[in-house]
Amino acid sequence: MASAPLGVAVIGTGRMGADHVRRLSTVIGGARVAAVADLDAERAKAVAGPLEGCTAHTDPAAAMAAPGVAAVLIASSGPAHEPALLEAFRRGLPVLCEKPLTPDPGGALRVLEAEARLGRRLTQVGFMRRYDTEYVRLKALLDGGSLGRALFLHCRHRNASSPSFFTTEMLIRDSVAHEVDAARWLLGQEVTAVQVLRPRPSSYAPEGLGDPQLVLCETSGGAVVDVEIFVNCGFGYEVRCEAVCERGSVSTGAGAGPVVRREGRWGGEVPQDYTERFADAYDREVQAWVDATRAGRVTGPSTWDGYAAAVVCEAGVTAQRTGGRVPVELGLERPGLYA
Repeated sequence: MASAPLGVAVIGTGRMGADHVRRLSTVIGGARVAAVADLDAERAKAVAGPLEGCTAHTDPAAAMAAPGVAAVLIASSGPAHEPALLEAFRRGLPVLCEKPLTPDPGGALRVLEAEARLGRRLTQVGFMRRYDTEYVRLKALLDGGSLGRALFLHCRHRNASSPSFFTTEMLIRDSVAHEVDAARWLLGQEVTAVQVLRPRPSSYAPEGLGDPQLVLCETSGGAVVDVEIFVNCGFGYEVRCEAVCERGSVSTGAGAGPVVRREGRWGGEVPQDYTERFADAYDREVQAWVDATRAGRVTGPSTWDGYAAAVVCEAGVTAQRTGGRVPVELGLERPGLYA
């Protein structure tokens, strides 16, 4: 495996999956797309067509069984992750699974238990912010201790607009899930309680969507994390994080791109979606996964991280519905496999 390109089956060829196919084929070293799978047969064929030796399937299991496949990248919709993960485990294939690991804690626990029965890690979960240059620097500063203990994380997560199928629950499960993992990773602490504050929805929010919201998280180390989630802000895609510590603060996402002065005005550009803002992070994430897999290792966010995020998000959805403070109960100790 170390001398030949890693043959990857990509499950799901929608926007994220197609972007990963492009990445594996033209950006990442040491890998090739050997098969793709999608419920839409024509879309799968269209994605596979330009790639030499790549086969198209509608069944994920068939794609995993295709000649040359040695690893799996799951980029299908969240509800399809669990069966695809369990099939990959059955075949002993390493997996990079886009978040969420599963949409619900029950599914995440089943995946966790199935991997634990194998006695070895096969899964890296796609929390790509851990590979973003600014987040990596923020993590190093917090770990270095020069700023003292972190007291607050102030987070903003804004999208220009939401897709037609987006629901109020998805604000937590699909968007704030990133902040949940980032907070756990940056602070090295678990989230212990969640509360959601809901202002009057924006007049630009689609009918029935409670957008924006403010999510408040308490952590096991005594920090407070607040997340402004606003998926119809109108102007672009913006993700920011400020850590306020005992001896200073540090922030990311201020947009240090080119500033243009012209015709009596100055300004820059705001990214319009996550594939633009986090393009480099996705590249680094997938390259790290390929390199580790070819070396016979599994690194990065684990199934435990996916499970913990699912539990926190479930509490967040309950807090959305009730308006109260909801404790987070992981229900088990972190297994030694994920120490």
